[in-house]
Amino acid sequence: MEQLAPLIAATLAAGTPLLLAAMGLLINERAGVLNLGAEGIMLMAAVAGFAGGYHSGSMLAGLAMAALVGAITALVFGVLAVGLATNQYATGLAVALGGAGLSAFFGLPYVGKSVPFNTTFEVPWLADLPFVGVAFFKLHPLVYFALLLTAATAWFLARTHAGLVLRAVGESPESAYAIGFPVRTIRLAAVAWGGACCGLAGAYLSLVYTPLWVEGMVAGRGWIALALTTFATWRPWRIVLGAYLFGSVTMVQFALQSEGVDIASQLLAMLPYLATIVVLALISRNPAFIRINMPASLGKTFHP
Repeated sequence: MEQLAPLIAATLAAGTPLLLAAMGLLINERAGVLNLGAEGIMLMAAVAGFAGGYHSGSMLAGLAMAALVGAITALVFGVLAVGLATNQYATGLAVALGGAGLSAFFGLPYVGKSVPFNTTFEVPWLADLPFVGVAFFKLHPLVYFALLLTAATAWFLARTHAGLVLRAVGESPESAYAIGFPVRTIRLAAVAWGGACCGLAGAYLSLVYTPLWVEGMVAGRGWIALALTTFATWRPWRIVLGAYLFGSVTMVQFALQSEGVDIASQLLAMLPYLATIVVLALISRNPAFIRINMPASLGKTFHP
């Protein structure tokens, strides 16, 4: 039990960037936009958030900078894919590759530096409780914010008029446009929101989880977040399950290493990505189920 509590806390921490990014990508995809540039957006936001926090001495300033840069980077994709109706797959890949290169360039001055503020946090009184205090109440506020964001996203999509309009745009943009809804504006807003969420995920990595800047530190989490939306069949609460499942797989490699299991570290580092491939392969065995749940216009350009 003494080892289980830290493992639970580590799983929640490792799953948080996946959950934040996937929640933003869910809004994108429910609006009919497939943004494959999540990896590049997270990298750009990670270096921007680290730079903002490093120079200002404030974590909040770093998070705000990351969310802003994430939204702006996503809007670059949005202007091309939504405004100019370019191919969403090719444009997203270009943003992913471009973001990786630009983040490496802009991050050169920050390699080896650390943030000038404390990144640990605990909930007063509750953190002193046996077991649950260590497992659940010594985590960064962004961990709890990610769960609140999930609840808000689920409520928005299921219970609000704006959420209904967003889903209508994702299912049939032609019909939504015919009754007067600005389809492109709605899709651009969804893309910007998704970019901001990916930005917070990137900042969490560089300001909280590590906390430092290293080239390529997102390490494929943007791609895993994209896979999570499919794994969860575009439902918010299933994304929570998937995010923490992948977070637990990430932590297993460290737990096995600490126990002295004689397995090459490279093989252990493959576990999260191997799990992603296995899960996608399993759910792909029932394509009809995916088609029923997938937004009908996902990845398709809209021409008014």
